[in-house]
Amino acid sequence: MQAVLNVINFILDLGPSVMMPIIITVLGLALRQKFSKAFRAGLIIGVGFVGINMVIGLLMNTLGPVTKAMVTNMGVSLDIIDVGWPISAAVSFGSVVVPIVMPAILIINVIMLAFNWTKTADVDVWNYWQILFCAAIVYHTTNNSWLWTIVATIICTAVTLVLADITAPMVQKFFGLPGVSLPHVGTVGWWPVAYVCNKLLDKIPGINNVYIDQEKIQERFGLIGEPLFIGLILGTGMAILAKYDLANILTTAITLAAVMVILPRMVSILMEGLIPLSEGAREYLKQRFPGREFYIGLDTAVVIGHPAVIATAIIMIPVAVLLAVILPGNRLLPFTDLIMLTFILSFVVATTNGNIFRSLLISLPITALCLLIATDFGPVHTVMGQAVGFEFPEGASLISSLYGGTLQIPWLIWKPLAILFNYAPM
Repeated sequence: MQAVLNVINFILDLGPSVMMPIIITVLGLALRQKFSKAFRAGLIIGVGFVGINMVIGLLMNTLGPVTKAMVTNMGVSLDIIDVGWPISAAVSFGSVVVPIVMPAILIINVIMLAFNWTKTADVDVWNYWQILFCAAIVYHTTNNSWLWTIVATIICTAVTLVLADITAPMVQKFFGLPGVSLPHVGTVGWWPVAYVCNKLLDKIPGINNVYIDQEKIQERFGLIGEPLFIGLILGTGMAILAKYDLANILTTAITLAAVMVILPRMVSILMEGLIPLSEGAREYLKQRFPGREFYIGLDTAVVIGHPAVIATAIIMIPVAVLLAVILPGNRLLPFTDLIMLTFILSFVVATTNGNIFRSLLISLPITALCLLIATDFGPVHTVMGQAVGFEFPEGASLISSLYGGTLQIPWLIWKPLAILFNYAPM
């Protein structure tokens, strides 16, 4: 079993930038595409992921210090440290459940495709870590019960795929991604909440008539309304809140302006490789399964470059810090994962059809719920971290992650079992 785990970890350690080109090339060949075409598509997708990761890294390196300064200035002191989603992923991939659960996820997807229970072929293997997280916390909570672990895996995988199917038409229309769905547990899982909130806003007089999207902002304010200047303004505002000096204010402002311009272009490079594959997959599958429709399941990273998504997420960063301070029951100090609001809120923006005003209103309860779920995950997340030998930050006794708080599907599966098994690790 350890040998299997080592092979899986080696492949996953390559990261999506290397792993996805291999997967896409193999998938293209399976769909009877020429090697040159499949290999080129895989390479372009890999290049796209490299570009996206570079821009996200730039954003994290810029917003990380800004956010830390903001938190310090606000005097926030909470006892659960936000160690970031990479640690949550590493803890999940380091769990003892990986050799069993990882193949199980693939088998469940294949079975659901075969019986027409889903249209999504989830090739986003890297983000299986979120289902592994679900399986791992259930395993720890149920006294190492493999039965409950497999049941949790089946439920989490099936619900995610079904939600990906339901939201695929919206994703394809709003983001311009033909033949694509986003079976990303921590993002697609918030669509039902966003959908209900959006319907409620439809019934509130005054609010139901307000529609502010990026195009209207640009039309109303001209040059100042372009994504370039929106990034400049948001960067300036956050740097001022962080009490930066003039030089750092200007640097932060220019960096966020650059992100608003570069990130959508990196996504377009990725799409250059994806669209031929998606079209080829649909044609191949239609020939063999007449009358059926299939989607290629990808990482939500392919949509975070939308200007409305970036703008909504950046505005919500200081709001999330304020929520952490005033929200009853919250113990998580959000920091490392604040940039992941671009992922968390992407389905909110799509649900409102790019209405930034509504997106911000809906983002408030969703962000609050993420903080509370992340807080509830703190003890079990800490136990999992200890189990794989994670080195805790100095002075930290409890860890979690804001993105871990987005995993409400795993939380809904885990919480009843935690109550049933009287789980209280600390």
